[in-house]
Amino acid sequence: MTERELGPTGTELSLAEVSALSRKVLDRVGEAVVGKGEALELVLAGILAGGHVLLEDYPGLAKTLAARSFAQALGLEFRRVQFTPDLLPSDVTGAFVYDQRDSEFVFRPGPIFTGLLLADEINRTPPKTQAALLESMQEHQVTVEGQTFPLPVPFHVLATANPVEYEGTYPLPEAQLDRFMLRIGFGYPTAAEEWEVLQRRMGRRTEDQTVEAVTDATGLLAAQQAIETVTVDDTVGRYCVELAAATRRDSQVLVGASPRGSLALLLTARSYAVIQGRDYVVPEDVKAVAIPALAHRITVRPELWLHEITGATVVRTVLGSVPAPPTVVGARQ
Repeated sequence: MTERELGPTGTELSLAEVSALSRKVLDRVGEAVVGKGEALELVLAGILAGGHVLLEDYPGLAKTLAARSFAQALGLEFRRVQFTPDLLPSDVTGAFVYDQRDSEFVFRPGPIFTGLLLADEINRTPPKTQAALLESMQEHQVTVEGQTFPLPVPFHVLATANPVEYEGTYPLPEAQLDRFMLRIGFGYPTAAEEWEVLQRRMGRRTEDQTVEAVTDATGLLAAQQAIETVTVDDTVGRYCVELAAATRRDSQVLVGASPRGSLALLLTARSYAVIQGRDYVVPEDVKAVAIPALAHRITVRPELWLHEITGATVVRTVLGSVPAPPTVVGARQ
């Protein structure tokens, strides 16, 4: 890997190097998580785009394992917070404590001061604690008792949520959902994949799984900077805008995707394109990330819930109705 000095990150990467790095990261994570290749690509695309990812699916489908494996492969400091109904905001952000030795209050950082935070079962904690994540996810800082403390760079949140258990849970408000660049479900494995999980467990002879680091925080920052140079044709950018706008016009929708949705669609499509080995975005990249980027930003009319109409249903509808632009090869000559 070629290294050239570039400001505080110390390393500059070409898009070809980022693509190769991405495949290595996915290979390492794939050693621990079986049969979730497409979902893992989307998680990595969200991280490379500088965003946060919500993993919403049934228990036992490797969401926590995937988060820990990404932290290990990316060489990031990893902390996990198990969200519970009695969790306080200070349990996440940290608090001032009295130092008897120096007779003064000093700030003791909470688990949010890390490279990758796993917010496990985020919908089990009250809104006040959920809101403690809002500032950190958007502004990359924490304010406690009027003092602001910057978070490490890079900083990413991977949160998990159970979509079927409602007793004792607090559904995430729209403002919180909107802070997540992507919402991804893993789904149940096939019989062959489930058997492979069992075989790997018997072969390891231990419950713990670790994956080898491929890069570190500096390398991830360099990769994220390289993503900013991906070519996006105007027709593809306008396609993202049209898709988001179409969700607002759909008759099934109470509230459609905001401009933050079209921005998330474009930013994730760029990193997804690099993972696929290209330095330019094609409409197929936008389609691949459309449901994870837009569905959770859509509020369906309440009377349609009984008909199982969801945000994903609306996104599929607009993907079928909004014409995609012709593929324009935007690779650099």
